[in-house]
Amino acid sequence: MQIIERISDLQDALRGETSIGFVPTMGYLHEGHESLLERARAENDIVVLSIFVNPTQFGPNEDLDRYPRDAERDQAIARSAGVDYLFFPTTETMYPYDMARVSVRTGDDVLCGASRPGHFDGVLTVVSKLFNIVRPARAYFGLKDAQQLALIEGYVRDYFVPVEIVRCPIIREEDGLAKSSRNVYLTETERREAPLIQQALLHANGMFASGKGVLEVVEETRGRLARIAGTTIDYVEAVDYPSLKAVSEDTKTILLAVAVHFSGARLIDNLLYTRGA
Repeated sequence: MQIIERISDLQDALRGETSIGFVPTMGYLHEGHESLLERARAENDIVVLSIFVNPTQFGPNEDLDRYPRDAERDQAIARSAGVDYLFFPTTETMYPYDMARVSVRTGDDVLCGASRPGHFDGVLTVVSKLFNIVRPARAYFGLKDAQQLALIEGYVRDYFVPVEIVRCPIIREEDGLAKSSRNVYLTETERREAPLIQQALLHANGMFASGKGVLEVVEETRGRLARIAGTTIDYVEAVDYPSLKAVSEDTKTILLAVAVHFSGARLIDNLLYTRGA
C-alpha cells in the first residue's frame, strides 16, 4: 500500500487505470468501512481509500476538533483490506483557494439537513473534489448515511459524473447498534442503551408490514426512542427514497430515519421499507 498526500502524485499513480474502486472516508475506520473496502477490492483492479476530515461539512458548534482520529490504526486496517493507495490530503490541499462550492437545491431540508444547515453542501463539495482527483469507476457508500447517499446519487446524475455509486448495507454490532466512528463518545451506560434505536426501527418495520400508516409508525417510533434514558430526539421522519420527498401513494420505498442525541454523541440510524416486497 502506498500512502499519498499530494494530488499530483495520486493522479500520476492512477494514470491509465480504468478499474478503480474508491472509498472516501473521514477515517477512524471500523467494520463498516472495512465492508466497503472488501467490496471495492472484489470488484476492481485498484482500490483507493481517502481519509480526510472535511471541515466544510461541520457546523460552528459541531465536533470537528474532537472528531476521533487514529492514523496508525487506519493504515493498518487499510493494508489488511488490500488498499492500493491511501490518499491522506491536508485541508490546504483540498481547499487551496475555496472559491466555489456545490450547493444542494433539494433534499437537504429534511432529516440531518434540517438541523445541520450547510452540512450537505460541504459533503457534496468534498465528494466532487475527490471524484475529480481519483476518477473512479465505482465509489462505495454505506446506507447508514442514507440521506447523504441519496444526495450523492442525485449529484452524480445532475452533473453527469462518470462513476457508479454502489450502495452497501449498514454494518452493525452484535447487539444491533449501527457501526459509527462516533460510538466511542458513548458512556458505558449509553452504550448499553444505544441498541434500543435499532429495536425501535425493527418494531417500525413490523408495523409497516402489518399495514400501519406512516404517521402512526413515526409517532410510535418517536415514543419508543423517547424512552431511552438520558437522550433527546433530533428527528424521526419518514420520506420517499431516494427522492427524499414526502411519502405519497406512489412511494415504493420508505426511508424511516432517526437521529438521537446522547450526552456526547449524535447517532443516526434508519430502515428502508419497500411496499409490497
